[in-house]
Amino acid sequence: MFIPLNWSKWLGIPENYSEHGANVDQLIDLVHWFMVALFVGWTLFFLYCLWRFRASKNPKANYHGVTNHVSSHLEIGVVIVEAVLLLGFAFPLWWDRTDRFEEVEASDPVKVRVIAYQFGFAYHYPGNDGKFGRIDRTLVSGPGDPCIDPADPLGRDDFVSGVLRLPVKRNAILQITSTDVIHNYSIVPMRIQQDAMPGKDIPMWFQPTKELRTYVICGQLCGRNHANMVGEMEVISQGEYKVWSRKESEKSRESKEKEEVAEGLAQK
Repeated sequence: MFIPLNWSKWLGIPENYSEHGANVDQLIDLVHWFMVALFVGWTLFFLYCLWRFRASKNPKANYHGVTNHVSSHLEIGVVIVEAVLLLGFAFPLWWDRTDRFEEVEASDPVKVRVIAYQFGFAYHYPGNDGKFGRIDRTLVSGPGDPCIDPADPLGRDDFVSGVLRLPVKRNAILQITSTDVIHNYSIVPMRIQQDAMPGKDIPMWFQPTKELRTYVICGQLCGRNHANMVGEMEVISQGEYKVWSRKESEKSRESKEKEEVAEGLAQK
């Protein structure tokens, strides 16, 4: 059987659509090649032991055990390989993903709050002003509520969508949170995921490299309908994104202004 060089493709992982995803796929490939090497090596050692210590060759039991240090050397070798894998590949990848946050923030990224709930996702956008309204979690009225303080003028143009839409080739920062239990927001084509913790907004960031329409899933067991907790994601052109976000923001502002007028008339 022919084994391809790229394990990530052979294993059926979806195509990568993020700027950093190639590094993740490279690490996946490397880990699997080390797994193959370990499997072959230990299998050969096992077969050698079956032949070397077969009953016909050793009719009398030996109670002294191993007298050399070959097995110890092999174990030390495995530890060294694992240390190289962790220190030489995993740590640099982790460092690159965590220490670039300030750089990403300075690049005028798209910012979206992702609100997970049993069993779905809601997306809170900051509107045309690019600033989120004040978040007051005590105002939560139901699953997926973004908890926008209606008294804060910055929140008037904020809007909520049932689909995550992002522009292509532009950094995106998603603030992941939850209104009930612990969830996990996972975007496989972007090679990224983040736990959603109640009461916290935890950032995760990436840059889509190509347009696509895909699904996002919850990667953390969160209840009886966990398997059906699936959301939609669309990566569209930057021009299309600007038109869509502007339209949604203006629609949200008009709706809130009408509500304020209606409330004022009702109080009179």
